[in-house]
Amino acid sequence: MDFTVAIRTYNGEKRIGKILERLKAQTQTDSIEWEVVIVDNNSCDNTAAIIKSQQETWPSHSQLHYFFEPKQGASYARARCIQEAQSELIGFLDDDNYPAEDWVFEAYQFAQAYPQAGAYSGQIHGDYEVEPPANFNRIASFIPIMERGNKPLCYTSYKYARKKVYPPGAGLVIRKQPWLDSVPKKLVLQGPVGTSLNAKGEDIEALSYLAMAGWEIWYNPKMHIYHQIPARRFEREYLIEFFKGIGLSRHRTRMLNYKSWQKPWFTVAYFVNDCRKLVRHAWQYRDVLEEDAVAAAELQFFKSCLVSPLFIWKMLYLSRDKPSKP
Repeated sequence: MDFTVAIRTYNGEKRIGKILERLKAQTQTDSIEWEVVIVDNNSCDNTAAIIKSQQETWPSHSQLHYFFEPKQGASYARARCIQEAQSELIGFLDDDNYPAEDWVFEAYQFAQAYPQAGAYSGQIHGDYEVEPPANFNRIASFIPIMERGNKPLCYTSYKYARKKVYPPGAGLVIRKQPWLDSVPKKLVLQGPVGTSLNAKGEDIEALSYLAMAGWEIWYNPKMHIYHQIPARRFEREYLIEFFKGIGLSRHRTRMLNYKSWQKPWFTVAYFVNDCRKLVRHAWQYRDVLEEDAVAAAELQFFKSCLVSPLFIWKMLYLSRDKPSKP
């Protein structure tokens, strides 16, 4: 098997059929042996029935497999995808990420041209149900919308390496064996669990391990996916909860590349800097926070960053292996 498209879905009955139709229509794949692996992350709707129906009419140019993962959490679903994938190259799509018709071809071609790329992602375009807020560009990369131009770039070199910028999990392609060798089976950040948005940042945590193992992480501008963004994702309550989850995970992703003796010093430094950002933001947008959902979400992000060390320490404590009772 040359390539695996891995899809995580939770209650995706309204979305899964559309993405599968996009995959049926992939072009330039005659010389590529590829499959689609769907992991149903404990859905309670008709997701399974829709996939079964698709399997009955699935074209012979690829294979469609369905697996059920009862343990909820984005990282658990991803781990199951990796376990079931028959290819060394695995391209992840969420059930609201619709690939361009040449996505599989371009993803496979990039791997051949860049053998040191342990992971790579492409352009993510927004397909909006309603017009985004006027100041949406300030938070677009978190949603995520990713349009970094038409030239390949390496996230693990030059300015991006210094800033520790990594691509999101949507549309991410990985090499299976480097991932298994480098990324712990159990991450601290488990990603969204059901409808909960806490503990986000699992993509950055995993890619940090891959980068520390010496693998390059790239941006491939020839890979295009279209992120379906419903109106509710621009609502104030959703954005605040979303950025709360991102902020709470910040300490974990910040500290991964530091040695143990460095972490206390950098924890203090980040805390001071986050305080500065919080005060400046609150003052700058003090008159519009009630009506400006983007500004309110950014404020919540800074607040969550401040308490992130406590949140992560609590998670680490709760995730410790407890001694078994006699």
